[in-house]
Amino acid sequence: MKPNKPVALVTGASSGIGKAIAERLATAGYQVYGTSRHAATPGQRRFEMLSLDVTSDVAVEAAVNAVLRAEGRIDLLVNNAGFSVAPAGAEESSIAQARAVFDTNFFGVVRMIRAVVPHMRRQRNGRIVNIGSVLGFLPAPYMALYAATKHALEGYSESLDHEVRTRGIRVSVIEPAYTKTHFDANLLEPDAKLDEYREARAAVTTQLRAVLETADEPAVVADVVLAAASAARPKLRYTAGSLANRLRLLRRFAPAGAVDAGIRKDLRLDAPTASQS
Repeated sequence: MKPNKPVALVTGASSGIGKAIAERLATAGYQVYGTSRHAATPGQRRFEMLSLDVTSDVAVEAAVNAVLRAEGRIDLLVNNAGFSVAPAGAEESSIAQARAVFDTNFFGVVRMIRAVVPHMRRQRNGRIVNIGSVLGFLPAPYMALYAATKHALEGYSESLDHEVRTRGIRVSVIEPAYTKTHFDANLLEPDAKLDEYREARAAVTTQLRAVLETADEPAVVADVVLAAASAARPKLRYTAGSLANRLRLLRRFAPAGAVDAGIRKDLRLDAPTASQS
């Protein structure tokens, strides 16, 4: 007989935030299955790894069914898999690239939830934790596509939580700010670059790299995921880290004009470019 552990499925768990979440849940007593689009690298883990591309309906069904065959249930789904385009103007990505970002960051979550929720409904119990971002409530210039996917995730999660709450299922969104991961190393280059944005693109990229040097560790996000998953009365939204909390308060209470001006000042969006001077 297997020990009576709650079963968790974590997407994008090969490294970074996803790996930290899977390890934290395993330490807390969950039977954890992580997933990765690529074959998992050898190494000691406290959790199982499955191959999964969240953009494939077939792969999603196969991974969920594999967990159900092994454990008979899924108590917690953590949707973490995602990627972004490197800092770029909104018009510097083709429609194909925009679709690719949404297919993983948003529709990948929808696929996972559609595969898992029917089983949670039959159990009359379950938790879904979606990894969002502060960009889901405070968009950043030159990150339009990523911010759009996280805005979509916020709205989808809130609607879903209303729908499934009476079935014993709760949904939460975790909103981290900058986190020390290899996320920046996996950024896609925009596929329709324009010289008009060259200087701004370079400036924002430099700033992003500087900020990531002092960013939170992935464990900060993992701890918040565990808190949301185990709370008797989970909240819909949780910020992760002191910067994320400050930005949430700023967005909620500061005048919109002041927030707008602060963003533009920090990124020097109103400063003349070399081509204008």
